[in-house]
Amino acid sequence: MDGKVIGPGPYRATKLWNETIKLFRGGMPLRRHWAHFRCFDCSFTGSEAVDYLHELLRRNYNFGPEVTRYQTLQLLRKFLKAHVIEDVKGRHGTEDFEDNGHLYRFPTSSPLKSFPTRPLLRDSSDLPRLIRWDDYEDLPQRQNIAPLKSSVMTSDLWNKRHSVAIGDVHECKLIRRKEITPKQVDHIWKSMTVAHLQGVLGLQSMDGVLNPTHVNGKHIVRNVFSVNKTGIVVLENKAEDMPYWVVSAMKCLANWPNGNESKQPVYPGFERDVLRTVADYFQRLREPLLTFHLYEVFVNILSLLHDQQVATEALQVCCLLLPPPNRRRLQLLMRLMARVCQNPHLPPLNDTIATRTLMVQMFSHCVLGSVDEMDLDELLATKLVIFMMEHHNTIFQVPSKLRCQVEEHLSHLKRVQIKYAGSDTDSSASPAFCKQIRRVEAEEHKVIGTQTPLQALLEGLIADKELPPKDKRKRLKQFQRSYPEVYHSRFPTEESKAAVVPEKAPRLKPHLMFFNLKQPFQRSWSFRA
Repeated sequence: MDGKVIGPGPYRATKLWNETIKLFRGGMPLRRHWAHFRCFDCSFTGSEAVDYLHELLRRNYNFGPEVTRYQTLQLLRKFLKAHVIEDVKGRHGTEDFEDNGHLYRFPTSSPLKSFPTRPLLRDSSDLPRLIRWDDYEDLPQRQNIAPLKSSVMTSDLWNKRHSVAIGDVHECKLIRRKEITPKQVDHIWKSMTVAHLQGVLGLQSMDGVLNPTHVNGKHIVRNVFSVNKTGIVVLENKAEDMPYWVVSAMKCLANWPNGNESKQPVYPGFERDVLRTVADYFQRLREPLLTFHLYEVFVNILSLLHDQQVATEALQVCCLLLPPPNRRRLQLLMRLMARVCQNPHLPPLNDTIATRTLMVQMFSHCVLGSVDEMDLDELLATKLVIFMMEHHNTIFQVPSKLRCQVEEHLSHLKRVQIKYAGSDTDSSASPAFCKQIRRVEAEEHKVIGTQTPLQALLEGLIADKELPPKDKRKRLKQFQRSYPEVYHSRFPTEESKAAVVPEKAPRLKPHLMFFNLKQPFQRSWSFRA
């Protein structure tokens, strides 16, 4: 398709506006026209502008073939108010663009929009820091009870708890993270959801696209877990739900002709009155369902619609950011639109416009819109709503990858950790400085840092003279099964093992005996016939 594809990034709507103006000014045919006995060079009629721009938008990937002539006319009226074009007498702003023979021209001044300035967002202040293992506290001692000896963990206790007996270990203590509160859970969902969205969009930063202060972690948790069997979010406050009469009207259309629960008399044009009732409710909402704050995020997804899987995942994440009432209304509306467009039993809802086109035109501006009326809201909303209507069954599912990541992180935080005195988990001593190292060196340090305490444990087990040889051999075998690399580095050959570990003394096989512990010995005989 003609036109440059505007990829995701800050202020994408403004970029699209400027790109459309450049294409229009650069390709619109200009010629000499006569009006009122006067000659006007480099001009065009209103109908010529509608014809050219309509075809341009339909061939442009950023908008697509769903653009109607009426939407093109509306855009030209915005162009006239924004002084992108003017009539041949130099008038603009107050005049209304007409699809007729009235003459227009391009002004000499540049009509491009400047990008709005916003303060850069700092990740450290706007995004909550993920809770890590560093945030731990000692397990409190229970009051009025003597301290247990298990604070110094022995090998027997280790064997009972972990099924790995590797000998006496150094003094250690159990630590855990501070109790995770519901508010912290909300923050974790918020932080990981925004980070996941940034990765899906392929952006290095969310500056100019999403302000994290407008993201509510509680909304995300509600949208994930508080859903009914059909996947629609259940509201905590029923007063925020749609009125009963609106829900009934939507059910009536969605299940036509079997959706008239109120048993009202059906007359010619009844279905059109029901649709008008639903449309009036959504068109009177104070802001679009996708909210003004998330406008830039959803506009950025338009550049990803060529990849259905990526676009669907991006919409799944973005719809989690919506307030639960908005998500519920949006999901019910998309389901209604899809069913109405696919219902062969539903009479035509308009005499001149096809049902699919009518539904998109009627509800698109109720779904997506910005505060600035000069933007390409209607065209962008049309393309996004069509995609969401066609894939509504998957868009309102929770991304499985994101959910697994968050649940794994929360599960990790709830685990109890064993902290050895003097180990690298002890926060009593902090490094004096740090420096950047290569990845290979980092991997080597990771291996060394993990094996060093295990090597010390193995040497302590070998040097323990009070441990009976039988128990020592048993624990060495268990250590070998648990940490084969550390064991093999200490005992590369059987000879090296025999030098420090006493061999097992040979034992004679006992004679076979038949006996019963409770009854005196009796020899039993059996005969075969």
